[in-house]
Formats: sequence, C-alpha cells, structure tokens
Amino acid sequence: MDRIYVETVVRAPLDAVWAATQDPAAHQRWDARFTTIERAPAGPDGLRRFGYSTTLLPGLHIGGIGVYAAERVSPTTATSALRFAGTHPLALIGTGSGYWRYRQTTDGVQFLTGYDYRPAWGRLGRIADIAFRPLIGWATAWSFDRLRLWLEHGVRPEVALGRAIATTAVRLLAIAGAVALGARVAVPVTALALYLTPVPFVPSALRCCMRAITAASSAGISAPNAVEYRPFEPAGVRRANRIVMSPGSEDPSKRRMWSICASSGSSTSPDSSHSRTRSALANQFPV
Repeated sequence: MDRIYVETVVRAPLDAVWAATQDPAAHQRWDARFTTIERAPAGPDGLRRFGYSTTLLPGLHIGGIGVYAAERVSPTTATSALRFAGTHPLALIGTGSGYWRYRQTTDGVQFLTGYDYRPAWGRLGRIADIAFRPLIGWATAWSFDRLRLWLEHGVRPEVALGRAIATTAVRLLAIAGAVALGARVAVPVTALALYLTPVPFVPSALRCCMRAITAASSAGISAPNAVEYRPFEPAGVRRANRIVMSPGSEDPSKRRMWSICASSGSSTSPDSSHSRTRSALANQFPV
C-alpha cells in the first residue's frame, strides 16, 4: 500500500503552526481523525507518550497509544517523528509510524506529513484498508486545510466544521432534487455538486497536495542539490524511503517529488543525535 502524504502552505509564523500542532488541546480541535489526544510528560529517554481516541458512535471510542519526539532544528525548520499502535479491538490501524515537517518559506510555512501503518484484523483488515486508506488520507488533507483557515483567517475549527456540514447538506439536497427530476438533470447536477470549486473559508482536501509515495515511481530518478526529507521508518523494514523535493517553486503543483529507495538498511540522519532519537522511537513499537 502507498504511504499517505499530505502537504499544505500555511501563511502564518512557524511558532504559531508549531503551537497549534504540538499542543494536544489545540491539535484535537482541528484534526478530524481524533476526538481526544492526551499527552504524558516526557520520560527519561526524552520521548513523549500520548493516547488518542476517535468517537464513532455514542459510547464507542476507538483509540490507541503512541510515542513521539519533536525537535526545532532551526528558527525556520522543525521535525516531529512518531510511532503509534491501535489498542481497541475494532481499530483497523495496527502499528505505524510517521512524521511532520515544518519549513518556513517566503510564502508561509510548508507543513507536510507522511505516514504509514499495518492494518489490523489480518486478511480482512487488508481488504478493508483498500477503502479506509484513501478515506484517512482525505481526512488528513481536510484537517490540514481546516488548520490553515484557523491560523490564516481566524476561522475557529468548530465554525469550520459547521460550515462544512452545511455546505455538504446543500450539495446533497441539490443532488436529491436533481435525481427526482430524472437522469438528464441528475447527472450534470451531481457532477457539479461533487466537483464544484471549494467554497471560500470552508475546509477542503482539494486545496492540499496529496501524492502517493511509491517505490515504482522512483526508479532511475536523481535530484542534484535537492532538499531531502527522510521519514521515520518502521523497525525491521529493509527499504529506506526518502522523500526528495526539488528546490525552487513552493507551488505544490510544480514541485517534483520522488521516493528514493535504498538497497538495504534504514535511513540515517547526518545528525547523530536525531539518529539516536529515531532508534529510541523504533524500540517502542516493533513492527
């Protein structure tokens, strides 16, 4: 399965983006994937544990646990790497790992994430993940745009959610009315309702860059003088994926992205302390 990747540009100070994404109380407000996020103090190893849950129905909370390490590399860049595991019997996500990257640019903060996981439930989980993975990727992108609206325009996440529900309801009503009038009207109205340009100040996943990271697309590609972003890899995985973005344009539609696969071993960071942090994280949830 493809790794989930989402990127956006937030026209706000890096400190504001960092605070809204690293503070659990703020994070759970804009991220549709979680209802609650609770964080424990850092342990002797410097890693921070956290618990998360999503309420699907009244009384039904699907949750998990995780551990992460965050570092501000410089005043203009930052990284947060994590590992996580579902703990509820109904949790489709088994174990996984991912990262957040922040980079201050002239257009704003380039905020991106890449993560992957192994489905639970055995073969049934792998089948269910065919539909679930695109859905969780869409939820990630939608949430990133919800965060952007909050920090750029002051649209509170709760207000943004209400606007999204109202907009969706209007589109569904338009589709239902068109269907009642017959196929000749229903087809164009449905297409218009589904693919209509995102409404201003309403979150939309379409505003984010979503690219699937696959090994097949990386064969024979090199990127001299490129900026390299290395995701945190699960322990025991022989292939080391590196996301490489060409410098220059900050427009996601114009930037080239590749996944460079090493022959064996895990990727290492030039910063030995960061490499040790990655190793410590890997020991928390062996995959």
